[in-house]
Amino acid sequence: QVQLVESGGGLVQAGDSRSLSCVASGRSFNKNTMGWFRQAPGKEREFVAAISGSDSSPHYADSVRGRFTIFRDNDKNTVHLQMNSLNVEDTAVYYCAARLWSTISTIPTGYENWGQGTQVTVSS
Repeated sequence: QVQLVESGGGLVQAGDSRSLSCVASGRSFNKNTMGWFRQAPGKEREFVAAISGSDSSPHYADSVRGRFTIFRDNDKNTVHLQMNSLNVEDTAVYYCAARLWSTISTIPTGYENWGQGTQVTVSS
């Protein structure tokens, strides 16, 4: 059974940093693209970042580029999201997702497996 479990969410102040982790189990995801999405109240789920399963190249939404870093540890079947210079607009539930393919996708329907999400709240 495939399972993705996120951790690291919490309450932070604007300007702070936070690191999220996602541990995958059930099978290896080393050759699969992994992504992070987020959903704020009343808004649609949006792409944040993804890391390619073919060459581990990162891709970012414009809103987080330069502030967030996605990286993976294939030995631990884990993907991380390092978030710096957080602002109130980053407040959302953050979801980890796994894609069956090694290519990048920036839309939720491009991912087949999802975690339950972890809340990140940024206060001003």
